[in-house]
Amino acid sequence: MKNVLEYLERSATAFPHKTAVVDPETSITYKEFLHHAKAIGSFLSKQETPGSPVAVFMDKSVEALASFLGIVYAGCFYISINTELPPARIRQILETSGVSSVICSGKEGPALLEAGYKGRCFDYSDLKKQEISEDVLMHIRENSLDTDPLYCNFTSGSTGIPKGVLVSHRSVLDFMEYFPALFHITKDDVIGNQAPFDFDVSVKDIYSTLCTGATMVILPKKLFSMPARLLDALCEHQVTTLIWAVSALCLVSQLKGFTYKVPSLVDKVLFSGEAMPVKQLNIWRKYLPHARYVNLYGPTEITCNCTYYEIHREFEDHEKIPIGKPFPNEKVFLLDENNRPITKTGITGEICVAGTALALGYYRNREQTDRAFVQNPLNPHYPELIYRTGDLAHYNETHELCFAGRKDFQIKHMGHRIELEEIEIALNSFPLIERACCVFDAKKSRITAFYVGNMEGKELSVSMRKTLPVYMIPTVFHSLAELPVTGNGKIDRKKLLEMCQ
Repeated sequence: MKNVLEYLERSATAFPHKTAVVDPETSITYKEFLHHAKAIGSFLSKQETPGSPVAVFMDKSVEALASFLGIVYAGCFYISINTELPPARIRQILETSGVSSVICSGKEGPALLEAGYKGRCFDYSDLKKQEISEDVLMHIRENSLDTDPLYCNFTSGSTGIPKGVLVSHRSVLDFMEYFPALFHITKDDVIGNQAPFDFDVSVKDIYSTLCTGATMVILPKKLFSMPARLLDALCEHQVTTLIWAVSALCLVSQLKGFTYKVPSLVDKVLFSGEAMPVKQLNIWRKYLPHARYVNLYGPTEITCNCTYYEIHREFEDHEKIPIGKPFPNEKVFLLDENNRPITKTGITGEICVAGTALALGYYRNREQTDRAFVQNPLNPHYPELIYRTGDLAHYNETHELCFAGRKDFQIKHMGHRIELEEIEIALNSFPLIERACCVFDAKKSRITAFYVGNMEGKELSVSMRKTLPVYMIPTVFHSLAELPVTGNGKIDRKKLLEMCQ
């Protein structure tokens, strides 16, 4: 297998009339999905040369997914642009990617104009009606390689310019070779999609669905601020599988959603993006004790995830859940500050990854690509690229990896090196604290804690001194009704830092 389109074609042959994807407005069978994708690909093949980027600018939907696969049929790669981004950010992505074709649903034109886009814009409703050119599509496929780019996801860049992480067919095919089988995702599953399509968590939803012939239910963003309606949707659509950001799961448990309704058919809960507070995990396990729970780890640059840890035991509130062991066919190891390997228990180093999972690099950004994707310093004998994640970890007593924060979350305060995550674990362990996050204001040299819960700052400060040294106690405590989150569902630390000013 060398192209993800083989997943769609295989499932359309096996399950032509089965529902492939459902959104709040419509649904599509595998047969229809295949037809629409081929029609779009046939049209785009007259507009773009293989290997070119094509953007999809619409809300996550059935139409967006069919557009992705249509772009792939044309031999191109897709870029999903979130319609809720500010015009300046949309403009940056369009300029950085250099796209000359955008697919939308017909209502996004004004936003594109506001972002300064001057290229071609095609309406999905017109594209899906185009005549299919099987000979053209076959010629494109015959000349394709598994190393051709499949998609480009834009992440924040240290220079203020977004970076486009370019991922090949081969990397996704390699990941999907193992991911559904490891967690028993099959044709009988209904996958409840939470992640936006410009976030790589959605890649697991999309390709697990196409690979197995499962059904994917697109859950709109607005449901994740209304736990009752979210749980209604999970029950109504008989969802079995959740591959969600930690914050999305915590929303349900923090707001006591399970006292309203329990989605009893959910039997797989896979989470990633940030550390899962044990207290919130235990609420899920209480109400869905039969489900499998898996902690996933991995940055966008290594195609979704590189390690996993399945929960098989009870954890105390103060404990940290390991990120576990590498996925098959992925090399994950730790390097110290002098590029020496770390294998002993309890010593922190940077997580590095090698293997087929690595992205192709950052699109049209050689400088940052060369900085992050480097020669393995442990291998002087032949070219072997690794990705330096910037994340820290150590091994526990059973040689499982334990996340130890970001390099840039490691601060120097009062002469001490401090991991902000360690402070957050202490805060989250208190029974009356539902969720907490810490940021460091370098200008004022102070740690600020933001939290959701029923404790006063002074009470928290006193309680934390029982387990943490004085220099790790936050200077300021802010109680919030809820912690702000980014579009990807992670805690918005940048916004919290702005609130410190």
